[in-house]
Amino acid sequence: MIVPLTRQKFEQIIPLIASGPQYKYYWGKFSNFLQRLLISVVTMAVLLLIQFLFRLEFGFIFFFGVFGAFFWLWYPILQASIRNGKCRRYKYSGFFRGRVLDWWITDRLMGKQETVNSKGELVIIENREKRINLEIGDETGFSVEFEAPLRPAHKAITRGQIAEMVVMSNRSDLSTIEEFSDIYIPSRDLWVSDYPYLRRDFFNEVSMRLRGNQERRPRRRSGRQGGRE
Repeated sequence: MIVPLTRQKFEQIIPLIASGPQYKYYWGKFSNFLQRLLISVVTMAVLLLIQFLFRLEFGFIFFFGVFGAFFWLWYPILQASIRNGKCRRYKYSGFFRGRVLDWWITDRLMGKQETVNSKGELVIIENREKRINLEIGDETGFSVEFEAPLRPAHKAITRGQIAEMVVMSNRSDLSTIEEFSDIYIPSRDLWVSDYPYLRRDFFNEVSMRLRGNQERRPRRRSGRQGGRE
């Protein structure tokens, strides 16, 4: 079943500015922080050199200096906000509830690293990551395939479990789905995601409301519900 969402609710669920989990996602590892910190230091050094050579006004240097000095802090916000914006550009959205039709595990090549062994021979080390793949669908025949990094909690996933997500489209009737969010399995209170697109508090609010409405009224044959959340 797909229930259309109002624009207001959609923009609550996928925020314009990075949420806490989204900021944490783009904060990355310690090496990522060091890279951003190095950029901040280099930026400040370049600005001070420009100030010394061209005798620019202090206000100009101060303005750009603040942005450069705190690059390490605000850049993850920018990255997450740009990614959110790619979803928010879709004109229409819906709350999808289906079931886990199938799941399987794959390996993804994340990168390669060249090194030299004790014999002086060139060795290529492949960095691979275990991924969980889910096929989610409903009684109307609609289905999507989703992939995310494998986590220990994913062992609780089984075929037939209810799965929920937000779907996005540029068609008002949502007949063509062009993008979808991370997946929530309510029976296990489990999220399956790579990037945490959704504000989970707002999403859970919609989920519980629709679950309550569904329990209070008879099941419809159609895969679409008429109302909007």
